[in-house]
Amino acid sequence: MIPAWLEKRHEILWESFQDSTFRFDDAAAALKEKMHDSERQINVFLSELRKRGWLETEFDPEDARKRIYKLRSREDIISETLSIDKNKLTRADLENLLKGAADLIRTRVDYSFILVLLFYKRISDKWDMEYENAYKEAVSDGLSEKEAAEEAKNSIYHDFDISEELLWENIRKDPARLPENFSKAMKILADRNPELKDVFENVDFVQFTTNRENVEILRQLIELFSARPLHYVSPDLLGDAYEWILKYFAPQKAKEGEVYTPREVIKLLVKILNPEPNESVYDPACGSGGMLIAAYQHVENEHGRDEAGKLFLSGQEANHKTLALSKMNLYIHDIRNAQLALGDTLLYPKFKAAEKLKKFNVVIANPPWNQDGYDEEILKKGEFWRERFSFGFTPRQSADWAWIEHMLGSADEETGRVGIVIDNGCLFRGGREKPIRAGVVNADLVEAIILLPEKLFYNTGAPGAVLILNQNKPKERREKVLFINASKEFQQHPEVRKLKQLGEKHIKKIVKASREFKEEDGFSKAIDLEKIKANDYNLNVTLYVFPEEEIEEIDVTKEWKDLRQLEEESLEIEEKIEDYLKELWGEE
Repeated sequence: MIPAWLEKRHEILWESFQDSTFRFDDAAAALKEKMHDSERQINVFLSELRKRGWLETEFDPEDARKRIYKLRSREDIISETLSIDKNKLTRADLENLLKGAADLIRTRVDYSFILVLLFYKRISDKWDMEYENAYKEAVSDGLSEKEAAEEAKNSIYHDFDISEELLWENIRKDPARLPENFSKAMKILADRNPELKDVFENVDFVQFTTNRENVEILRQLIELFSARPLHYVSPDLLGDAYEWILKYFAPQKAKEGEVYTPREVIKLLVKILNPEPNESVYDPACGSGGMLIAAYQHVENEHGRDEAGKLFLSGQEANHKTLALSKMNLYIHDIRNAQLALGDTLLYPKFKAAEKLKKFNVVIANPPWNQDGYDEEILKKGEFWRERFSFGFTPRQSADWAWIEHMLGSADEETGRVGIVIDNGCLFRGGREKPIRAGVVNADLVEAIILLPEKLFYNTGAPGAVLILNQNKPKERREKVLFINASKEFQQHPEVRKLKQLGEKHIKKIVKASREFKEEDGFSKAIDLEKIKANDYNLNVTLYVFPEEEIEEIDVTKEWKDLRQLEEESLEIEEKIEDYLKELWGEE
């Protein structure tokens, strides 16, 4: 589709010059008279027409510093637009685009501005694509070009209700008013599309550009994203790009308190829980949506996209800004079967059924570790506290077991599987956590506990643990807990020197042991509940499984010879030093 602002100016220039050549001054005279455009704006218009191939240029033979222009007809433009190369943007192109954006903002600007602009560009370009398809179909159905153009704007053909003046290309036509125009457009879009309210209401480009340096950053970001179309980029490719930004800025955001769960840890958790088509998946601390997206992709990889569409995805997040990131992330991945809610999960869980806590087949999360402020007095002010915290109440300084209890309370009694990434300390700490831990163990809800390697996470060097809980354990696993010591299952992180990473072979090994309830010396062992009780309900993995040290074979004869040689060399050096000292002191 031709952007309205360009189409209007193309129409004015076509009326004036048809397919004859003209110069900048000629174009300026026509556009100033009809549109009152400034010369700066006219430069932008001509540049955009040239970039799109709608305007042919050559050097002016009378003055090599200037150019002569020649327009292409509207019919040629529409024909070319409708036959656009659908594989124009590669993964490398997209990564280079985002690296350029990241280099622009560095640590000076919040990375959410990149994500919002990427999202806006995507929904705008997708509107163009939807328009093209609807236009083409309408023409083939016998409508005139004008009728087809009007029909293709109908909201029934589009994901979102976006009027033409709010499209990306129409907003950027006035470079002097980018902050005002983007802020206004986002407000209108949020009003017209309530599902976008969380995405746009916290982004204020006017406030952002009160700093003069940010005005130039915004202009460059807009130009950067304008350089390449996102019409036909696959959701997988674009989703990877979105995740790339989250990962790229994770070290910086970790210093500010934000939690980013490495995608390898999420993949491990999802593979163990193994969500199936038609099941429900719930993340009570969904962050940027990584767990829900991984669950969808797992079902898609195992059963196909149609079956993945049958998943019921739900997530809750307390941070307004992070919830917006999650909504954008899901849309960018083209995942529509998700419900996201804003609120404090431990106090006000949003997912209910018949005025009771809603139950899910799979409950999965990496909640804030050692979150303070949720003792008995506070938790009793929350909804469904009797139903959720039946094993006891957590101390004020750590809500780890409150999260575990909430997740157990949200799991279906027959099919509910729970997977949680949590601080390793909650496995053995005493105080008010111990009776909760004992209650969960006595109820035979713990299926497996996995000790992760240290230095996997951006915000802490602590190892972390994965708890797998099951409301209805298979008969052969009852009265037992599988302990897996995966502390040695890692490779060096490819980008961050001080971090480690779960490799594909490590994930496969852990998943296999968990699914098969498999024992392996120094790696995994099934422990009877009676032994855990005898150990005072201590669930520390290293108490039950400790990696065997590799024993190095020693050649005793060779080592003895080497030692004797070192002793002889040492004696020779001592004798030389003694001779030097005698000479120095003049002794005979």
